[in-house]
Amino acid sequence: MSLRLGDIAPNFQAKTTVGDIDFYEFLGDSWGILFSHPADFTPVCTTELGKTALLQGEFEKRNVKVLAVSVDTLDHHNSWVNDINETQNCSVGFPIIADTDRNVATLYDMIHPNASATVTVRSLFVIGPDKKVKLTITYPASTGRNFFEVLRVIESLQLTADYSVATPADWKHGEDVIVVPAVSTEDAIKKFPKGVQVVKPYLRYTPQPNLDK
Repeated sequence: MSLRLGDIAPNFQAKTTVGDIDFYEFLGDSWGILFSHPADFTPVCTTELGKTALLQGEFEKRNVKVLAVSVDTLDHHNSWVNDINETQNCSVGFPIIADTDRNVATLYDMIHPNASATVTVRSLFVIGPDKKVKLTITYPASTGRNFFEVLRVIESLQLTADYSVATPADWKHGEDVIVVPAVSTEDAIKKFPKGVQVVKPYLRYTPQPNLDK
């Protein structure tokens, strides 16, 4: 059965390019991204891991740990990392799981038989500090992911976890957010001292509450 939002993300132990890990211990109190790749030494995957490496500082700023998975061997992973670093002008520092027994792929339903019976699709999971699944995105093997969108979603998830707000379409960090329907306008005015703009009784905006300005 596939994982759904709010489900507990399964724990696992695995061999990776940075040594053996326990997934829960690796995450600790951080947010986590677990994302799969169809195979090593493939062009789209090479660009994805390179982009993730280049953005690793941005993930760290947001208290996010990144973990990749492929069904290939650890020796293949280590050789592939050299290619990634060379071609993408980066330094891959996050772990890549060698999931040769497909344990992680099975736990997270990363193999979709109608797409391929042997390799993983491009699945991505965002996991909160409570070890619950907060976001799932699945791309076909032919389409690379947008990691700036992943960063944007993480900012939204972290913001909405702490405040009674939601983020509108195309929201970016620093823009106004929406007061959730469960909060009355009267209470919203008290809760959000920067101001509340009432467009409709159900559509109310307020400046992003966790910013100084």
